[in-house]
Amino acid sequence: MSSERGQFSSRFGFITAATGSAVGLGNIWGFPTQTASHGGGAFVLVYLVLTFLLAYPALMAELIIGRHTRHNMVGALPQLTTRPALKAIGRATGLYGVLIASLILSFYAIVAGWLMAQVPAALVNITGQLTDTNWFAQSSLIRDSLFCALFSVLTAAIVARGVKDGIERWSTRLMPALVLLMLGLVASVLTLPGAMEGLRLYVVPDFGLITDPGLLTSAMGQAFFSLSLGVGTMLVYGSYVSKTDNLPLTGAYVALIDTGIAFLAGLLIIPAMFVAQHRGIKIYSSENTLIAGPDLILQTLPELFNSLGFVGAFIGLIFFLLLSIAALTSSISMLEVPVTFALEQFKISRSRATGLVASVIFSISLLILFNFEQLFGAVITATTKYSQPLLGVFLCVFAGWVLHRDKLLGEISEGFTDVEKSLFWKIWPGYIRFICPLLITIMFVQHIVN
Repeated sequence: MSSERGQFSSRFGFITAATGSAVGLGNIWGFPTQTASHGGGAFVLVYLVLTFLLAYPALMAELIIGRHTRHNMVGALPQLTTRPALKAIGRATGLYGVLIASLILSFYAIVAGWLMAQVPAALVNITGQLTDTNWFAQSSLIRDSLFCALFSVLTAAIVARGVKDGIERWSTRLMPALVLLMLGLVASVLTLPGAMEGLRLYVVPDFGLITDPGLLTSAMGQAFFSLSLGVGTMLVYGSYVSKTDNLPLTGAYVALIDTGIAFLAGLLIIPAMFVAQHRGIKIYSSENTLIAGPDLILQTLPELFNSLGFVGAFIGLIFFLLLSIAALTSSISMLEVPVTFALEQFKISRSRATGLVASVIFSISLLILFNFEQLFGAVITATTKYSQPLLGVFLCVFAGWVLHRDKLLGEISEGFTDVEKSLFWKIWPGYIRFICPLLITIMFVQHIVN
């Protein structure tokens, strides 16, 4: 028996849920490490520009299609057309989006498990029991599998409760806590010796780097990954939005809050790296580039926290609690994509759909863990750098070319009666048809060629 389709109870509920989806490890892990890898301020500048040139228009395409069709990605895209060929393309695009969302969650749960393990590591460190701390803090197949399983169970438990009682309720609690924790950590780190050097690197761009194809593609991929675009997450969330909500305004809130928190995360982590250097901790790799990725979050920063004594152990506890909350708010939206497909396609209950889908994704996570060197980086690259932007192109095409302009206008007008007179309507329809897919394609091809 199919579960009744849910709906967010308020605009605030949707904004916290959608922002929670957007604000995750993509912001607090991915954005600072990408910034460290691509010259600091240059990457920040390009990311901010691309978020509003490419990611926000694509976000609006997903929200509009979702609310218009009230369906998951696989069912939504074929509903926009009567042509059999386009229906087939839409269904294939939707299925690919569900697959990519599932693959992203499979590696995301591994990373989230690493971070969750650091919470008890910090707690035990405060008590001075170093043997136990080493087990929690150091990666091993047993530890990583256990915490990946724990994170997967937490995610599934929230999604199984549905839209209002699960996703919305927990998002409205977790997001304010996340912002408060981050503000407190930023205020603490910026007072430490060495922080100002990191701050300069972060906010002062090297304009010679901004045309680098690798930087451009990474910034575009980061913008799409951060806003959970291309895989149907925002499309599904859009299908739960009330018809009375002003979609352009609501989408702008989500993009602004997401970008602001990503910037805040960089404001925390990049200066913290230079605080670590000031205390004698290595922050540059053998290639003379800033350490990024897992080594930054799981080695450099914990070394910094340990060097600060008891205060550092407490800061470390808050930091990894913050990362765990961010990971959870994003993972529930990613799991919702295949779960919604399963319950609507196969007419099964939400709890059963959640259990089956979560079990399959956890099995993929274990496969990656047992073949880590071969699969982990490959899955990340294939999903976030290549598949998400390409799926974004297809969604732009369906919103701009397949969905009839009158229906598009009618859908937006439901919650924004004067939309025809707005700057949004004068720019967005043409932009989503021509400029947005063209820019994404050009940047993608340029990266392949180089």
